[in-house]
Amino acid sequence: MVDLGMSFGEDYLPGIDLVFPDPNFIADYKDDLLGLVVTHGHEDHIGAIPYLWPDLECPIYATKFTAGLIREKLIEAGLLNQVKLIIVDDGGSVSLDPFHFRYLPLAHSILEGNALLIDTPIGKIFHTGDWKLDDRPILGKPTSAEALTKIGDEGVVALVGDSTNVFNAAASGSEGDVRDSLIKLLEGQSGRIIVATFASNAARLHSLAKVAEATGRHFVTMGRSMDRIVRIAKQAGYFADLPDILDIAEASHLPRNKLLVACTGCQGEPRAALSRIAFGDHRDLKLDPGDLVVFSSKIIPGNEKSIGRLYNQLAADDIDVITERREFVHVSGHPGREELEKMYRWVRPKLAVPVHGEMRHLKAHARFAKAWDVPKTKVVENGQAMAIDADGNADIVNEVESGRWVLDGDVITTHFSSAISERRRISQEGFVGVFVDIADKELVDDPVFMFQGIPEVENDDELKSNCEDAVSEAMRTFRRARQGRADAGEIIRIAVRREVRDFCGKKPIVKVHVRDEVDG
Repeated sequence: MVDLGMSFGEDYLPGIDLVFPDPNFIADYKDDLLGLVVTHGHEDHIGAIPYLWPDLECPIYATKFTAGLIREKLIEAGLLNQVKLIIVDDGGSVSLDPFHFRYLPLAHSILEGNALLIDTPIGKIFHTGDWKLDDRPILGKPTSAEALTKIGDEGVVALVGDSTNVFNAAASGSEGDVRDSLIKLLEGQSGRIIVATFASNAARLHSLAKVAEATGRHFVTMGRSMDRIVRIAKQAGYFADLPDILDIAEASHLPRNKLLVACTGCQGEPRAALSRIAFGDHRDLKLDPGDLVVFSSKIIPGNEKSIGRLYNQLAADDIDVITERREFVHVSGHPGREELEKMYRWVRPKLAVPVHGEMRHLKAHARFAKAWDVPKTKVVENGQAMAIDADGNADIVNEVESGRWVLDGDVITTHFSSAISERRRISQEGFVGVFVDIADKELVDDPVFMFQGIPEVENDDELKSNCEDAVSEAMRTFRRARQGRADAGEIIRIAVRREVRDFCGKKPIVKVHVRDEVDG
């Protein structure tokens, strides 16, 4: 298996933070699973490991920095002593007979991004992982064009390739160029400088430390995930050339023009450092007019509203904001078409298999590969099992179980569980609880109602009165039908739901609790 990642909850999954792939197909064959080979340490490539590894129970292979990130996840999950975690050298190899994996460093927006050259019985498979081309990388030394061309000369059956930026015509750009741009942009600023970026982008953090040094400022990091990345990067041998990195408590006494802070929260996350700073909830740092906030990141689709709230709050406090749309302060970690073209010219696979994107990205990538003389392409959907031969022919040979699991509180369940469906309905339509006491098929007392999420109910007794009448009428129906206690609850539920619908147009979830005093 290559990588085992997760994504994050969306609006249609209320109460859900983490989403995982359904591992059942692989778990059914776990005795044949030789290992999990990890390309890099982003959450969408390693995030599901502590949750799903118990279903797989296989060794894990990763380079040093990535292994450090995985190790911390395993510690938090109490799994470290159960998992065989094997560190692979940069550019190293892993033999899992009959497969042989060779790690090929490629630039990305995290340390130790790697492609995998996989020797199989039918030939070589080149799995790009997440990648870009960078002629001025800040950390690490990506595989050269000459080395990739040599791989192509030796013959590649299939290239499994990143499709994320296939609609971008230009190359993604260099981290070194971002650093130079930030130095020019930030020198001469008179107030505090706050830079929000992705915590995992250690190269960007290295750049910001150098920017601070070049502009006569002390460098500070804020946010637990950012501090973790810095710590693990140091353990893996990176950041040795940087001056001391301070925490905000140490630096709070410094003059405003001597402070450059890198912090989490570039996507508007409400609990991240930047949101707490912007809304005045951080104990160690308050912003003043004339301070500058730089979003050294892109907006991930779906986060526009949360980021917009941040922009507006900062603007209301007279804090200047710079984004990638205003200045050159960010580059992507994925290849545009210019980079994809070079990769296909170097590697020259017989078959292109687009991955890592939505269907529109995969289809566009397949068309692009054909335009650059790749003989065959195959777009595969989740759950489709594909067979490849030595000539690059690819056929869908089976449809296996696939789907999504979610972390609901502390429980891993399917994304279509009844609890999530009810939560979604409650969020849209509201909830009504009805409590009734019955003795000898008569109401003992007035019913008690609990209304949640029903419009205008707080100041209107009419709905309560109407629902009381609906319960009384439901009881008359119940007595005439001579039905049992369970049916009384259902008759009341239908009557109350109809009354609420007629009153305000909502169709809430209605739960009825019936206490029959004859039964005690």
